[in-house]
Amino acid sequence: MTSSSPLQPGQKDQLHPQRDRDRQTLDRLLREDNNELNLAELARLRIRYKGFPGSWDLQKDLDQLLKKWQLTEEQLFEQTRNIHATKQIYTVRSNKREDWT
Repeated sequence: MTSSSPLQPGQKDQLHPQRDRDRQTLDRLLREDNNELNLAELARLRIRYKGFPGSWDLQKDLDQLLKKWQLTEEQLFEQTRNIHATKQIYTVRSNKREDWT
């Protein structure tokens, strides 16, 4: 993914609905070191914004973070697949169950 892929003529620049929350997460990642949770978060955001026609500042920072951590996207995805295969990175914050009946 590159952040320099401009829109096609007639296509509008879009803001992702999760942009504000993702900006906070990305700002934290830029300040912190590479660890398992941060790798998983970076991979999650790379997937979310891949091919998205907008939020170029986030996409640029995602590219910058890969360089900072000296990873290619392929290496990132390989590492996070291994992490997810061996442990649970994300936990459920609530044990409430939705009642769909």
